[in-house]
This record gives sequence, structure tokens and C-alpha cells, in this order.
Amino acid sequence: MVGGPRKGDVVTVPVVRLDGKGLGVAELPDRTLHIRGGLPGSVVKARVGKRSKGRLFGYVEEVVTESSVAVPAPCPHVGSCGGCAFQGLAYTAQLEELRAQVARAVAGAGLEVDVPPVVGCDPPFRYRNKMDFTFSSRRWVLADEPDHVARDFALGMHVSGRFDKIVDIGSCELQFPEGDGLLASARAIAQDLGLDPWDVRSHRGLLRHLVLRKGFGTGEIMVNLVTSEDAPDRVRPWADALRERHPEVTTIVQNVNTRLASIAVGEREHVLFGPGTITEQVLGLRFLISANSFFQTNSRQAESLFQIVRDFVGARGDEVVWDLYCGAGALSLAVASAVREVIGFEIVDAAIADAQANAALNEIENARFISGDVLASLAPGRRPDAPAPDLCLVDPPRAGLHPKVLRGLRELAPPRIVWVSCNVGVAAPQIARLKDDGYRVEAVSAVDMFPHTPHVEVVFALRR
Repeated sequence: MVGGPRKGDVVTVPVVRLDGKGLGVAELPDRTLHIRGGLPGSVVKARVGKRSKGRLFGYVEEVVTESSVAVPAPCPHVGSCGGCAFQGLAYTAQLEELRAQVARAVAGAGLEVDVPPVVGCDPPFRYRNKMDFTFSSRRWVLADEPDHVARDFALGMHVSGRFDKIVDIGSCELQFPEGDGLLASARAIAQDLGLDPWDVRSHRGLLRHLVLRKGFGTGEIMVNLVTSEDAPDRVRPWADALRERHPEVTTIVQNVNTRLASIAVGEREHVLFGPGTITEQVLGLRFLISANSFFQTNSRQAESLFQIVRDFVGARGDEVVWDLYCGAGALSLAVASAVREVIGFEIVDAAIADAQANAALNEIENARFISGDVLASLAPGRRPDAPAPDLCLVDPPRAGLHPKVLRGLRELAPPRIVWVSCNVGVAAPQIARLKDDGYRVEAVSAVDMFPHTPHVEVVFALRR
């Protein structure tokens, strides 16, 4: 095809691998084609869509030859819901693809270290301890749904690639088992009471999000209803009815988000039932979780991740650890028993309060937490209240370390670094820059925190 395929063309291609976003990759003579729904080892007819930065994107129209690692997807919403990338790929093959993704990133950054097999999740379903569902007045009606379904009410997940349409979810194979019943009741009660869902275009409606959380180690369950206004006369009957149907729920919270941004975090919070928090237990530690607390979404795999970090830190018992971006203190507390002192730094005051509460809950006295900008903490002479670190624990956001923070870390020059990343494509090049300062990567380990998605958590151990 002269000039390569154009938008709307259909091409027959073999899919050779997955990319970092879970799309199948086919190699064309002059560029790559990234195919939604393409599985490695299959041959597909793909319709070409947009072109971006020298790459083509498309979607599967027909599977010509089935992949040998294809399996039936248990979720009826696969293909419409944007929550999963490849449920139809055998889990062993998923782990191989994740390892290959990490290996490509590591090799591409010039890091010389072996990448072991990814630590898998057993079982790879029903693993999420937190799910955020969206209310909407714009329902995406599936082809197999009856014509009479209400198009102006949905509670579920965004359609893949759409911000304005929601698939009404009956069952999610990723969330904790009790979640399906809670989801159904939350929907039915809202409709019985005539509560109106949020309209993303007109910015009207009461109900915005339903966030379900469970402590796998404790069995405690939180329901967080996010609304556009307080409306106690309408919200309280909903909460009372949900309590009556589901006595297993230990707390119900309302967050009020009056802003246009579609986020499940409010400017104010009302505790409608119970303590307003739940607890989780991981690696012998207990963590207090509020409605807006961050905690690893996969409790089973959090235990694997924390253990890897603890192993990489070691157990000398005489080291001072600085935990940058400490959040609610989970990693700080996980390594506290192996070191002399842990000092956590975090700019979010609420997270610092959670970290201090978690330290007290676990009676850990050698961990303390400092509120403030991480960059300011790294500046020479700015932390007379904190002894110099023997090891820095780095767990940056998905975008990676800010360039100034990376520079500050290089100037601080701790003897060892344990770097945790949820985006190895960003982390590997940043870590490679530390080679100029005499650091080498001693070990790497990857954990599949989110089966059926392309995301993988990677831990690097570095020594100067």
C-alpha cells in the first residue's frame, strides 16, 4: 500500500506483542500499528484509526487466526468497559508480557540487570480492595441489552475511550466479592428514591460516584457516596436503606464534590454511619484507611510488594532511611523493624496525619513523618532535624521524579536507594542518570498489582 495504510483502511496483520498500554502491536514496513483488542500470536483484520507521532492506532474487526494464549473472558462487559485491557489473554501469558515490558524499558535505558519473572497474583480475579464506579445520565446501551433499558441512568465504568458514556455494570470480576451486591443495591435504592445521576455535559444531578472499599485482612467494608451537594434529606434515606440491606457494611461516608472535575474526592465529608474509616492488615501491620486515603488497591499483592521492599532494604538494624513521597506511611512502617530510624516526607498534610496514626496503631516508635515539599527536604543543610540517610526509599507518582527532585537526590547522594515505580518506562531512564554518580542497579523485581491491565509495579535496588 503506497504511503502506508490510511484512516479507515482494513489491514490483515499478525500481532507480535503488547505495548505499555495493553494494545496489540503489529509491525508494518515503515511504522507500528497499535490495535485495541489484539492479542499476541493472533492474526487479525484491523481497521486503522488515528495516526500519532509516527504510530498508527486501530481496533480489531475480525480475528483471522486465534492466539494460542487466548482464553474466554469471564466478564460480560469486556470490549465495552474501559476497566480491563486483556481479560481474554491467559494469565501466564500476561505475566510474560509484563516481564517483557520491564525488560524492554530496562534495556532501553542501558541498565544492566536481569529481570526475573513477575510475581503473579493468585487468584488473578476479585483482587481489588477499592472500586470507583460512576453515576451518569448518559448510559451506553450494549447491543445485547433490551431496548427498554433506562438510557438516562447508569452506574458503572466509562466506555473505553469515552469520557461522557458509562456502561451500566452488573458484575465486576476485579472487585472484592461483596462488591457486586453493594453495586446492585446502590443502584436500585437510588432509582427507587428518584435520586438523579450527574450529567457530565450540563453539570447537573446529585449522584456522582460510588466508591467501595474493603479491608481484606479485617473484612471491614466502606461505602463512600460522592454527591454534588450535601442534600441530607435525600442522601440519608439512601444510606439507611443500604445499611438495612447490607449489615456487612461497617461504615458509610458521603463526600461532597461541587467542582466540575469528575473525581471521587470531595471538599467536605460527612460520616453517615460507623467510624468513617476501615482498617487493613498487611504483613502483620494494621493500616487505618479513610475515604480519601491512598492505599495499595491489591491487598494480596501489597504484601508481596512490601516484602520485596523490606528484603531490598535489608535488616542491618543501624541504618537511617528517608522515605520520600511517604504518603500514609505504608512502606515506612514495612521497613521500620529492619532499620534504626525511618523519616518520611510528604507534602499532603492529611497523608502525614494518616502516617502518624498508622505508626501509633502499630506501636512503631522509630518512624516519624515530616510535612513539607520533598525538594526542600533534599536541599543541603535544610534538615538539621533529620540525620543524613544511609538509604533513600523513593516511591514517586506515575509521572516520575520531578527533575529538580532527581537533581536533589543526586546531590544528597545516599549510599543506597530503593526505588519503587508504577511506571517503569519513566523510572528506568531516570535511574540510568544515576549511573553518572556511581550508582549501579543491584537487583530488580516486578509485581503484578493489577491483573488484566498493562500496569506493573517495579522495585529497583541501587548502590553507590
